[in-house]
Amino acid sequence: MYLSAGRAADTAQGLAPPGRRTPVPATVIVLGLVSMVTDVSAEMVTAVLPLYLVAGLGMTPLAFGALDGLQQGATALLRIVGGRVADRTRRRKLVAGAGYAMSAACKAALLAVATPWSVAAVLAADRTGKGLRTAPRDALISLSCPPGEQGRAFGVHRAMDTAGALLGPLAAFGVLWVAVDGYGAVFTVSACVAVLGVVLLGLFVRETPAPASTRAPTPARARTPVPARAPTPGLRTLLRVPGLGALCLTAAALGLFTVGDAFLYLLLQRRLDLPAVYFPLLPVAAAAVFLSAALPAGRLADRRGRHRVFLGGHVLLLGACLLILAPFPAGPFLAVGVLSLLGLFYATTDGVLMAAAGPLLPRELRATGLAVLQTAQALSRFAASLLFGAAWTLWGPGTALAAAAGGLLLVLASTGAIASYRIRGARRFGGVSGPGAGGCGSTPPSPSRPGPRRGR
Repeated sequence: MYLSAGRAADTAQGLAPPGRRTPVPATVIVLGLVSMVTDVSAEMVTAVLPLYLVAGLGMTPLAFGALDGLQQGATALLRIVGGRVADRTRRRKLVAGAGYAMSAACKAALLAVATPWSVAAVLAADRTGKGLRTAPRDALISLSCPPGEQGRAFGVHRAMDTAGALLGPLAAFGVLWVAVDGYGAVFTVSACVAVLGVVLLGLFVRETPAPASTRAPTPARARTPVPARAPTPGLRTLLRVPGLGALCLTAAALGLFTVGDAFLYLLLQRRLDLPAVYFPLLPVAAAAVFLSAALPAGRLADRRGRHRVFLGGHVLLLGACLLILAPFPAGPFLAVGVLSLLGLFYATTDGVLMAAAGPLLPRELRATGLAVLQTAQALSRFAASLLFGAAWTLWGPGTALAAAAGGLLLVLASTGAIASYRIRGARRFGGVSGPGAGGCGSTPPSPSRPGPRRGR
């Protein structure tokens, strides 16, 4: 995390002035459609999975925690592989498409497995596909828009993605309502929808144009020699990117105490004594809030600082945990409060984190750098799922949730104190803090155009 150099430095870095916005790039819109269709498929499975495994196949909370963590961990190293391959080959669309195709195949494979750990193996392969595609896809989004509008671009994409997350559980609910073999029917429809997402990607998504220096010469300049394509920088280059290490550390520390939404849905269902057929509707409510808040959260992050919004999102997650732990009677207000806070948590963290990292990274390492950040977060959430599942088994759900909430509060307090200390130190030595001061997505000052200084 480091400090903004003010509006002058933002302008030097090519950030759009407030009130003058360019249209959302077509690449962002099309990738949003692909993600929306794919998320319909994925959330159909996710909506029924906790009950299918715990109630249908008899999986214990500890085993479910291990499985939930495996889904997080399976994507970790593959994110770096996918990002690195995409950067080296400059074929980000192809790498992302391979990941989408792998996930579509896994949806069909769920029809052929019937034991908890065979399901776990298929889900791990599905998450592998997600790991391959996520960083190249986010790199395509980041490269298609200027640094000052990263939050808006990712907000638009995440809003469309969340529309799929909203429709997926509704589709699962409808299939369970009318089908005799409910789970098998859900998996069949999910596989068909996933194939549609792969087709949309192949037909309509275009690679981000290469920089002008690497394109072929125009006919008027046919005799001008074309510069050779520069080699992709090594991974060690990422170590020298200012702010990236602190951003990874912050995301990993918070992820270590982030309770997975599947666990929160199970806990809420127990508090409400909700019938199993209505369980898929819980993600629908959270997704509706996410959908409505994703774009405003992205714009707020662009204006007020991505670090502030990212930390604020985890405060909302802490609030959801405390609501579940609260001693008042369960009822509609509890459900509305928890699901609203959970949806706002994802709206203020998911795309905002990628928007914070994008402007920090060079073009040639955009996918790799985003993959490193995503891997740090995925590994910490993998550990969080294992620890929470073990704590639930040993001490019960209430104690496990209280321990997670306490750890999250400790990390938030520590991170806020460090950011406040750095802001005070910068002001003491003449630094300038703009709207994004202390933000992990703030823009560093330009070497050729330093930002304004305060008087001595």
